[in-house]
Amino acid sequence: MNQRPAPTTFQPAAQGREREDGLTPAGLQSAAALRRRRLLVLGLNLATLAALLYGLSQVLGTGGWSVVDLVIFIAFLFGAPWTVLGFWNAVIGLWLLHGVKDGMAQVAPFAAGDEGEPLTIRTAILMTLRNEDPARAFKRLRVVKQSLDATGKGVWFDYFVLSDTNVPEVAEAEERLAAEWAREIGEPARVTYRRRSDNAGFKAGNLRDFCEHWGERYDVMLPLDADSVMSGEAILRLAKMMQAHPKLGILQSLVVGMPSKSAFARVFQFGMRQGMRPYTMGSAWWIGECGPFWGHNAMVRIAPFRDTCHLPVLPGGPPLGGAVMSHDQVEATLMRRAGYEVRVLPEEMGSWEENPPTMLDFAKRDLRWCLGNLQYLKLLDLPGLKAMSRFQLVWAILMFLGLPAWTLMIALVPVKVIEDGGIVGYPAGLAAALYVLFLAMYLSPKLAGLIDIALTKGGMKRYGGALRFAVSALIEIVFAFLQGAVSSFRTTLFMVGLAFGRARIGWNGQARDAHSLSFATALAGLWPHLLFGLYVLGSLALLSPAVLLWSLPLTAGYLLAIPFAMLTASPRLGAWFVRMGLCGIPEDFDPPAVLAAIESEARR
Repeated sequence: MNQRPAPTTFQPAAQGREREDGLTPAGLQSAAALRRRRLLVLGLNLATLAALLYGLSQVLGTGGWSVVDLVIFIAFLFGAPWTVLGFWNAVIGLWLLHGVKDGMAQVAPFAAGDEGEPLTIRTAILMTLRNEDPARAFKRLRVVKQSLDATGKGVWFDYFVLSDTNVPEVAEAEERLAAEWAREIGEPARVTYRRRSDNAGFKAGNLRDFCEHWGERYDVMLPLDADSVMSGEAILRLAKMMQAHPKLGILQSLVVGMPSKSAFARVFQFGMRQGMRPYTMGSAWWIGECGPFWGHNAMVRIAPFRDTCHLPVLPGGPPLGGAVMSHDQVEATLMRRAGYEVRVLPEEMGSWEENPPTMLDFAKRDLRWCLGNLQYLKLLDLPGLKAMSRFQLVWAILMFLGLPAWTLMIALVPVKVIEDGGIVGYPAGLAAALYVLFLAMYLSPKLAGLIDIALTKGGMKRYGGALRFAVSALIEIVFAFLQGAVSSFRTTLFMVGLAFGRARIGWNGQARDAHSLSFATALAGLWPHLLFGLYVLGSLALLSPAVLLWSLPLTAGYLLAIPFAMLTASPRLGAWFVRMGLCGIPEDFDPPAVLAAIESEARR
């Protein structure tokens, strides 16, 4: 009979102490080799950006420089780096996946441990809730436990439901379901439900409260969001990696979307699924031990997290002051500062989440990330951060700063057409070539993902066959352009509101299930996009129909935002996609046991 494992006695974390043998803290890689990789990537990005800027200067400078030319050039300088790095990450990732034999070993040397070793560390599996559907959340956590128990190692894992719910009837349901589950298990100590009356620090504060009250009992914790699911095999595998490498502070799994009946979510996660693996492989190759943390579906070593990853309260009032909203990447930088590695395993391995079912639900989540990332502006001077960790914060800021830069460039296109109308010898061919090249670079993570699937034996079969895969890819590329325009403009409006102190973002439960959007709802949320689209496309239709046609990949989304939001939210379209197998992911065609169990629970 299995006996309950005893808690591990933690030793104080070494604060920032680095190895003297030139290896990364866990002894996994040569620090010098990683520096060479980073210098190579830096050189490739700078050279590419310089070439693009030179070409753009030749186009803009024809006939002399104007104020509009200068503004477009500066905006491009802010907007282009994210696309350029995405291109090189995709290229490197595709090379690692198909150009070398040891790609995964180069990226994830920690994954090569002896999985036959017995498990000896204890893990707390945490689900954080705030005004979510309690029945839905508990069903997922129950299925996770069942999957872990099926591995024969379930005794090493305990479960915590950490609630910040402030709606009384929801809190009452959470308490009832937690008590029922504990009685069903028959071991009340295995399941702990706690609801905070003070929600300070949002999710990060919730996790910190756990660490301070229960952290001494466990070696590592696995935070899960209300929409998270992981298979027992995946959790056990990550736990053994953490056990094999005590200097692994955070080990992030590659999180992919779950099967969905929402057309929006299906198309979105189909595209994310293709682009994520090559992109993450490429980035992990040079980021190394200063990797990302996405806040959930990741193993976190509790002792150094508790002792060294305290988040500061940012000075000033809202919106940028107060508690850090996008806490995960800050915690990753602090964990690395403490002398522990932060790694990502870029492999599809049984780690899922749900994606927002409509464009407007997606926007709410995206704007919360935007605000959280912009708060990093107040954290760049944190002492003792590694250069790569500081770069991670800067890059997270640029992810959103680049969006208003693109919006500004598009807004100035009609003005630029007027200015260039009388220029003799305008380099139209160069301008078109730069435009097409940049669109290809923008799509490169998706294209690399499609190539990866096509080159993998049986890859397209996992997506329902070659025909379904090809049609789904075309649908998603059109979707990506339309959705990109909508997201960029909405983020731009939000950031303008931030500049004037008028934008606010709360932290609450999210919509998870497919639902329709009425015309009134879509119009209320997207009328500014329509007006902007009428300005840009209407002006170009009068000034230069040719430029209008060329601009459609980047501008059609503004004009079509309202019908596009309504169409992709339509339950009928979602049901049709499901019937036809369009934009399906491998789990749609061959459901893993853990997801099949969730579907079975949902039918009860």
